[in-house]
Amino acid sequence: MRLNQYPADTGGPPGPAGAGSRDLASSPAQKKAAAKAIQDSLEPDTRKAGDLADDETGAAVKAFAAKDGDGWVTSTALKKAHKTWGEQVQALMNRLGSEKEALRSTSILLQNTDFGVGLGIRKSSILDGY
Repeated sequence: MRLNQYPADTGGPPGPAGAGSRDLASSPAQKKAAAKAIQDSLEPDTRKAGDLADDETGAAVKAFAAKDGDGWVTSTALKKAHKTWGEQVQALMNRLGSEKEALRSTSILLQNTDFGVGLGIRKSSILDGY
């Protein structure tokens, strides 16, 4: 019996990396490309999609608003829905920004961690006195 092997071992764990993938790590170049894709495509497109609803929703709210003292309930509901939409778009933009920055800083963080661990391990040795 082998305990260091996945069932039907294909070289790595099953999951998002795909069948036969040997590791889940990505190269610095792949991380840089992903951060660039977020910056160049996802953020602008998300912003455009978020802004797209502003004019149309504003017109609908105005159309259902009070004209002679009583407005439609739809107007208030649209205002609330639009406010929630704006908050969700902002939360998504914040998430995209933080993911982009995390991708860019990963290699620096890992390198600094390696240096820190190395310094901590090598601080002193009983053999240094000889």
